[in-house]
Amino acid sequence: MAKERFVEVYSQGIVNVAKVIVDTETGVNYLLASHDLRVGTGLTVMVDKDGKPVVTPID
Repeated sequence: MAKERFVEVYSQGIVNVAKVIVDTETGVNYLLASHDLRVGTGLTVMVDKDGKPVVTPID
């Protein structure tokens, strides 16, 4: 079976949801957030204090 491109590494909330998703090819971290699961969802790259993408080392 093929390796998943994106994996969820953190999840918080049931109605107001925040998830951290990692791209397994680049290691870049994304924040997916939704309010009430019906109103809207947003996805953005997580950045450090210098504005550079947060990267998780990939084995």
